[in-house]
Amino acid sequence: MTTTLPQSRILWPQVFALAMVQGAIVLSWVIYNLYLGDLLKQFGFSAGFVFSIILLENSLAIVMEPLMGRFSDQTQRWFGSRFPFIAGGVILASFLLIAIPTIVIFGQPIGLIRWLLPIVVVAWALSMTLFRSPALSLMGRYAYGSGLPQAVSLLTVMGALAGAMGPLANQFILSLGPAIAFGVASIVLLGSAALLRSVQPEAQVEAPSLSLSNAKSRLSVIRLILIFIVGWGFGMGFRLQMFAFPKILAEIPGLDVKLILGAIFVTIALTAIPTGAVARRIGNRSAMTIGFSGMIVTLALMSFVHQTIAAVVAAISLGTCLSLVNNGTLPFALSMVPTDKAGVGTGMFFSGGALAANLFGSLFKETDTFAPSILLLTAIIGWFVAMVAVGSSRKLEA
Repeated sequence: MTTTLPQSRILWPQVFALAMVQGAIVLSWVIYNLYLGDLLKQFGFSAGFVFSIILLENSLAIVMEPLMGRFSDQTQRWFGSRFPFIAGGVILASFLLIAIPTIVIFGQPIGLIRWLLPIVVVAWALSMTLFRSPALSLMGRYAYGSGLPQAVSLLTVMGALAGAMGPLANQFILSLGPAIAFGVASIVLLGSAALLRSVQPEAQVEAPSLSLSNAKSRLSVIRLILIFIVGWGFGMGFRLQMFAFPKILAEIPGLDVKLILGAIFVTIALTAIPTGAVARRIGNRSAMTIGFSGMIVTLALMSFVHQTIAAVVAAISLGTCLSLVNNGTLPFALSMVPTDKAGVGTGMFFSGGALAANLFGSLFKETDTFAPSILLLTAIIGWFVAMVAVGSSRKLEA
């Protein structure tokens, strides 16, 4: 049942709970990606097979993200709540997350048991698509208008802190072993969903009637395409720059590459709230455009990064610009669809990101064979395409 809470543009308890869900999602993927290759290889699967599994997961996500978002929109309309949909997805994902190391520890890489592992692995990736778009689309209920980027900044903080564990704590996570690492991720995922359930997940901030006047208007195909393009550009730009930057850093003598990469995520976390306030003041699209422009300029100047201080400055610049963009992507997607279609709008953004992941894997399978300049140029193209899509959306608001 929907509860409307007045006198606030942002429902902070609900936003905090949703940020915990976002952090749990990112942490789960960090742990999964750290272990996936080794676990499958223990069962006799080749590196090429692992690559094929990743491509399959991303291919399915292209379709599943908007589809699950649409189903959650229907669930909201029919039953007045998305949470049963979200809870079911979280429970299934947590169970499958535990099942992955269980199969490796207690199973034998022979016969049908051997093939059970990749089946469960793909099933887990699919289960994550069941609830990500439905869950994050709830942000449209917890904030509105210029308050959305500021609210999403809390999700950016939690996502960045969880993401930082990849470069900064990967050895510690691997030292835990798959049973403990996957178990912790499963518990955190369940705990975050329980926290969301405890704070009235269907509460809704009271928005001006003007914001709700088109709540049940039709979906615009052009708007959905623009959301998809922004998701694609974000995915391509981020992945390519995060693969190109370490190549440049590796040429600097004595530099701790993982520490600099971790600094990007730490910077995102530290600047998320201030940049959210900036977006609230100047507008979300303007803030995103500044972020896109800053990343393009920073990547264009990467050829001058030859010293530690330059690497640190580049990491801080990338982190700050990513913060501006990260804060804006979800509000952008939500602003482009009617309020009762928030799930499909959110899903289209993640669908574009999944396509980017697929193209990245297909075109840049052997990243060592590409010069950093090629990777950086392609990243710049990705960011530029996303920036143009955001700019084009302004005409639809006129």
